Amino acid sequence: MACHLKGLAGKVALVTGSTSGIGLSIVNHLADLRCNVILNGFGETKHIEDVQTNLKRQNIKVNFFEDDLSTVQGNLTLCDNIYRIYPTGVDILVNNAGIQHVSPVETFPTAKWEQMIGIMLTSPFLLVQKFLQEMKHKEWGRIINISSVHGLVASPYKAAYVSAKHGLHGLTKVVALETAGTGVTCNAICPGFVDTPIYQKQVESRSQNDGCSYDEASRRILQLNHPTLQPVGTHQVAKFVEFLCSEAASQITGSCLTMDGGWTAR
Repeated sequence: MACHLKGLAGKVALVTGSTSGIGLSIVNHLADLRCNVILNGFGETKHIEDVQTNLKRQNIKVNFFEDDLSTVQGNLTLCDNIYRIYPTGVDILVNNAGIQHVSPVETFPTAKWEQMIGIMLTSPFLLVQKFLQEMKHKEWGRIINISSVHGLVASPYKAAYVSAKHGLHGLTKVVALETAGTGVTCNAICPGFVDTPIYQKQVESRSQNDGCSYDEASRRILQLNHPTLQPVGTHQVAKFVEFLCSEAASQITGSCLTMDGGWTAR
């Protein structure tokens, strides 16, 4: 750990969708490693202020921007804001922002499709495009796309989400090939069910509907796809991000790495 702390201290990390869930866990962990962190996302003002206050206790620089990543202009504004603070851009880019909408293809709202593709595919493309040149100049950079098993396999009624994640894997591979040998790597992490507040609400609802305990409801949700019968912890995703930022992972690039409890092994 000491080596990682020394290696990442002072690096600038942008984590999108970092006001809750996976993104918040990642930004907290990078702050523990003494990275200067930039948050992006939405939420209650008091909650976001509390998050920033807690992060600043690490004696690091903390910035928050709520630019809407579903639009091109929102992404460009975010980049402009960051370059005003950090003229050489970011060292670590974690594209994590995402939303879900479930609907059959024939009734899937076009506006929702465009919003989801914007957040989960166009935004990563734009942010990579805007920060990549400076990463190359520094001869070091880590681009980590938080994808999903749905970048590898499909589920019904999730056309936009599955399409965006499959596209994100294509982008990951192209960027990896274009940056090979530059000191910049680009990878995707593909979790299955993750123990986020959204998952916890799903379990609580199942528990009430089935009249069973929380643990039993979780097992019933997971038994179809997760052979381990355990969700992925947000802290485990954060530790995976740390590993991909380490020297030990310098030859891992263009990879779409699963942490899915055995989902895609079947």
